[in-house]
Amino acid sequence: MSIRIDHAKRGVDPTLVLSLYTADPDLDPFSKKAIRQANPAFGDFLSAKEVLRLAAEARDMPSEESFFRNYTLNQRVEVNDPYVSPAVWKANSGAPLEDWDGLDVYCGLDLSESRDLTAFIMVTRKDGILHGKSHFWLPGDGLRTRGDQDHRPYDLWRKQGHLMVSPGGTVEYEFVAEYLRGIFDKYNIRKIAFDRWNWKHFKPWLDKAGFSEVEIEDNFEEFGQGYQSMSPALRDLDSVLLNANMRHGMHPVLNMCAANAVVKSDPAGNRKLIKLTNKHRIDGMIALAMAVSVLARDEPEAPLISIYSRPELWKSEGDDANA
Repeated sequence: MSIRIDHAKRGVDPTLVLSLYTADPDLDPFSKKAIRQANPAFGDFLSAKEVLRLAAEARDMPSEESFFRNYTLNQRVEVNDPYVSPAVWKANSGAPLEDWDGLDVYCGLDLSESRDLTAFIMVTRKDGILHGKSHFWLPGDGLRTRGDQDHRPYDLWRKQGHLMVSPGGTVEYEFVAEYLRGIFDKYNIRKIAFDRWNWKHFKPWLDKAGFSEVEIEDNFEEFGQGYQSMSPALRDLDSVLLNANMRHGMHPVLNMCAANAVVKSDPAGNRKLIKLTNKHRIDGMIALAMAVSVLARDEPEAPLISIYSRPELWKSEGDDANA
């Protein structure tokens, strides 16, 4: 069906006529406006009460959002549900703080193997809200070709300042270590969580960049990527995102990672994030989960602000109380 719709849109088959009612993806998916766009019979022979009940259920249970978008709003969705739904991610899309002076900062660092994406995410908390800064690297050589392969505008993101490039065909750890030295000199870094897998290759470059043994011992924390470490980290991140307590600023590379990240569970219900194919990049979400986790461990009593106390995040303009 998707192929036939695409053919009709492009005029591949002139005998194929398309009449498609679908909701604008930029609209609040649970609003009456979005529902009416996809359902001309809404409030007529299609029960408004029943459709609004489905919308309320999907709003309260993010795992149901993809089903609602597909079957009620006639929107194309991923076969596999992402870890975070588009609506929840958008609810956390506000601009982060610009002035981080005097604030404690926690970070997650996901180092790439060679030619993959390296992600460094910083978070801080102020007045119960987490604010994030995102930093990403890819190798400079073949950047446009890699973007074509992944169907992502890496070259444009580099020009816009959203993506840094490391000289050569790999992300050199020396380049990352020197960047982190500048971050340490500018911010009050409490912890950097990192995947222990590449530590033996990365630590010598930290030494060369001027990090003391005390700084490395006190500020860098090993963080496993399996169920044991990542499942509690995802619970911490769940709490933040579902309560709309983050401001990630809709960084395009982080947005890509959020859309690509899928949850895998073990028989005991523990979870970790995975990518579906080698073309999917999720490093930013791994780094974000690690950063939020080390912050939560260091500030366990920090207050949360519930989404239910802020109706502007979940009620659509013009909707009545029952909707």
